[in-house]
Amino acid sequence: MTTTIVTTKGQIVIPSKIRRRLNIKKGTKLYIEERGDELILKAVTPAYFEKIAGVLQTKGKLSKALVEERTREKEREA
Repeated sequence: MTTTIVTTKGQIVIPSKIRRRLNIKKGTKLYIEERGDELILKAVTPAYFEKIAGVLQTKGKLSKALVEERTREKEREA
């Protein structure tokens, strides 16, 4: 089990081993889901959108638009 500490600002450090395995880099957005007394963190990546494609019955149009928007954001950040 890997542990981390919450700072006074509510921040946590994701261990480098986990960041590398999940390809989480500086600027990666994380989706936070609350399940009872648990917090689930998910990296918002193209793979994440592919995984949830179809949930909203938009035939992938929304996912594609979100991926394109994220790509534009990354280009502006660079």
